[in-house]
Amino acid sequence: MNKPAKTYTLQFWLLCLSSYLFFASFNMIIPELPDYLTSLGGEEYKGLIISLFTLTAGFSRPFSGKLTDKVGRIPVMVFGAAVCFVIGFLYPILTSVGGFLFLRFIHGFSTGFKPTGTVAYVADIVPLNRRGEAMGLAGVFGTMGMASGPAIGSEIALQFSLNTMFYASSATAILSVLILVGMKETLANPERFKLSHLKIKGGDIFDKSVVRPSIIMVLNTFSFGIMLTIVPDLTKHIGIMDQGIPFVNKGVAFLIFTVASLFVRLAAGRASDVYGREPILLISSLLYATGMFVVGAADSITLFLIGNVIFGIATGMNSPTIFAWATDLSHPEHRGRAMATVFIALEIGIMSGAFLSGLIYDNQPENFAATFWTGGCVALVGFSLLIYFLISNKRRKHAKD
Repeated sequence: MNKPAKTYTLQFWLLCLSSYLFFASFNMIIPELPDYLTSLGGEEYKGLIISLFTLTAGFSRPFSGKLTDKVGRIPVMVFGAAVCFVIGFLYPILTSVGGFLFLRFIHGFSTGFKPTGTVAYVADIVPLNRRGEAMGLAGVFGTMGMASGPAIGSEIALQFSLNTMFYASSATAILSVLILVGMKETLANPERFKLSHLKIKGGDIFDKSVVRPSIIMVLNTFSFGIMLTIVPDLTKHIGIMDQGIPFVNKGVAFLIFTVASLFVRLAAGRASDVYGREPILLISSLLYATGMFVVGAADSITLFLIGNVIFGIATGMNSPTIFAWATDLSHPEHRGRAMATVFIALEIGIMSGAFLSGLIYDNQPENFAATFWTGGCVALVGFSLLIYFLISNKRRKHAKD
């Protein structure tokens, strides 16, 4: 399809606003979920809070990728946000441990669909030479949602109730749907939905063209799964909530590392357009490892905050660069499938990090260091692989010359 003359159109900004609201909606409840699950009698299942969510998101990616390429970007995004809206109302109703875990499993469908359509939509409406920058800018809004959501959600829970927090999450999700209604579809010749679109073949699950970005995504987001699962407990253990500072709650750590990522997203995306994707990811992998080692060693609020800032910078560099890299390698007709493949890798990374961190931590404060340092070691594997990719690229280029 023809590219618009302007790089950033009204459709782009509407998409960014919708993305902000969507990410804020499901992140609002994350910091309170470990204690909520404990109150239900499921303390030993904390590792499943994030891993179940990401498991379903991963399962749904082949479907969302195929539907994005067949039915359109907008219907896929609307479905994802609608799931988030409905589930928020069900948390206060299903109050058993089994009911809670079931809802976490279903809730994952929201992120299995909405971001896949979003990334494909962005790739459709911006020029190739501004792709990394655009991915970074769109990611800023998602990151703002991730940053503000946990802090807002925890404050709502403190001032009102957990149920009010869940309802606020639903209200935010439906707002993101209403914004999408006024947007134009970018897929050329979209088809009407039919059941045959839900038949998934082997080729619909995995796009071979994005193997390298997917591997790095798994290794880097492993650390993110650890942060989402263990940081609320570490926040309480260090005593960051006991400093008498207004609006400080369990969501403050999420706010810190996501705000830190905001300051580098746009610059990182632009730098990857100029210097290449792998060099930027090489730096981000090293920063992931550094951040995890610092957080794991934290015995004071200052060191804890420094580790969160480093981790946030790594995240801000990683996300837009990987998606721009995957878009570069993918075929336009299979862009939805390629994005779904990378998102599956993201879910695998987060899910494995969340699940294994729950096992290693085992609700024992003395295990904090080992848990976070495991994430640091995994990030170093990604760093090593990126060095190998760069060397192999140079050899291949030299051979062609």
